[in-house]
Amino acid sequence: MRIIITSAVALLTLVGCKSGYTSLFNGNDLTGWEIYGTEKWYVEDGLLVSESGPDKMYGYLATDKQYKDFELTVEFKQEADGNSGVFFRSSIEGTKITGWQVEVAPPAKHTGGIYESYGRGWLIQPEASKDENLKYGEWNKMKIRVVGNHVTTWLNGEEMISFTDQKIGDANGKIALQIHDGGGIKVYWRNLKVKEVTD
Repeated sequence: MRIIITSAVALLTLVGCKSGYTSLFNGNDLTGWEIYGTEKWYVEDGLLVSESGPDKMYGYLATDKQYKDFELTVEFKQEADGNSGVFFRSSIEGTKITGWQVEVAPPAKHTGGIYESYGRGWLIQPEASKDENLKYGEWNKMKIRVVGNHVTTWLNGEEMISFTDQKIGDANGKIALQIHDGGGIKVYWRNLKVKEVTD
């Protein structure tokens, strides 16, 4: 029995190495992340929770490491308003963020599209018919691939956008989760994994 268990553990370890993905969230605390703003970020039952605080302002939870070229996979479940997002190649001062957001929002609010904060605004929105890929109030899986000046997003296995932009290509920075302002927002996150792309 011990030999079988040892073999199984070795096999799982090998599969994890081959996938190349590293977990960004350990399921216990916010190690590896930095909070910006006064909104709430905490761990509950192994899930990362983002929730509006009393100030009802923008809030961010950012990696303490920068990621240039990568693939990110994450699962999210929206409760209440559910307006959030995943930033990439971003930098933050206080609660002012520069970078690009892959939208996570209620139905008909362009989940999977790319928005440039404090800049050009919406760069690309998914076709309206693709909004049906969002399972509001349920767990969703998002994949984001950023390599050079090209960004592709998927929601629940369906491609949402494929976009090329030189300004994105020139940038570098952190991955960050967002809470939108206005209050009443709560989003759960799990299985945040990143793989750096070198080719």
